[in-house]
Amino acid sequence: MKVPQLDLTTQYQSIKEEINSVIISVLESGIVINGGNVKKIENSLAAYSGTKYGIGVANGSDAIFIALKALGISPEDGVISPPFTFFATAGSVVRAGAAPIFVDIDPQTYNLDPIKLQEFIDINCNFDSRIDQLIDKQTGKPIKAIIPVHLYGQMCKIDEIMKIAHKYSLKVVEDCAQSIGSEYKGKKSGSFGDLSTFSFFPTKNLATYGDGGMIVTSSEEYTEYCKIFRFHGSKPKYYHRFVGINSRLDELHAAILNIKFKYLDKWLEDRFQAACRYQILFERYNLLYKIKLPLNDIYSLKNHKKHTFHQYVIFVKDRDRLQEYLKKNGIGTNIYYPLCLHLQECFRYLGYKEGDFPIAEEASKHVLAIPLYPELTEDKQEYVVQKITEFYND
Repeated sequence: MKVPQLDLTTQYQSIKEEINSVIISVLESGIVINGGNVKKIENSLAAYSGTKYGIGVANGSDAIFIALKALGISPEDGVISPPFTFFATAGSVVRAGAAPIFVDIDPQTYNLDPIKLQEFIDINCNFDSRIDQLIDKQTGKPIKAIIPVHLYGQMCKIDEIMKIAHKYSLKVVEDCAQSIGSEYKGKKSGSFGDLSTFSFFPTKNLATYGDGGMIVTSSEEYTEYCKIFRFHGSKPKYYHRFVGINSRLDELHAAILNIKFKYLDKWLEDRFQAACRYQILFERYNLLYKIKLPLNDIYSLKNHKKHTFHQYVIFVKDRDRLQEYLKKNGIGTNIYYPLCLHLQECFRYLGYKEGDFPIAEEASKHVLAIPLYPELTEDKQEYVVQKITEFYND
């Protein structure tokens, strides 16, 4: 049996007529940039995430970068983020000219740990009340912002992070690339930050057939800046207020997103049901003592939207050998992420070393994403769990 880690073709077949029709409609209209489809998805996602404004951009990485520029992040500044996430989080900080400052993660959710965040501030920073700024003792840089990432579809303890941010006058850019539709204490992912960012990369829960991204915010000032920045800093056209970049969500991708947006909540529910089936199967096959699941108490969740399972990630022993075994048996997997950001070659100049963030480093050695998508069938899930059981029983 073949079980891919992600199957895009099955979903496409289920909405093929709608997708093909809207693509032809865009092509026949002759309006392929900055038209009605872009405005529609901007408004829809802003409302869905509990904010006022949406700004479509070319990809999720640009979304973070532009959001940081809207906050006025400069080369003199530091920005806090977790070391265990996709490269774009810290890469966007560097693109903005600032220095990434890492804080370790929570071992259950793999998200930025607010307890460790406060400990870092207490030990490594001074708060200068005269200028209302948090200063990193080691670099002397003012810390201006935090980028909490909601990893794998599960939101971090964002309320606690927001309290810390407000206490020290820090701005917050929520990285929601993997968490569209997730909720925390009744509020949607993207509704907490000063600005929040989304990705529509093909693997995401709301995805186009290519690249795309969006920024959402309730600030009219930030919205205006982001809209100008994405068009080379120009308003009106050919009159440039500052140097921006070319980063637009085009009409074709927006049209596809508008079709898929109608099905988002259903697909999220299907993901959750698949995650529940995995829980049942891992219990049935007596594997809970061998592996750690994303949520050990999944049934007691009154609001299961806390986790939307962008990925179903297990924490396992002998991860690399297990991955190879599953591959030989036709099962697709992926490792998100095998090397923490603070240990990446390009960030050596920051001075971090192995052992600085032990929880993140441990996760990077043991996490494995197994197949999960809305169309995943029960028999394929059972096959996956059977093969994992065989591996540990050999």
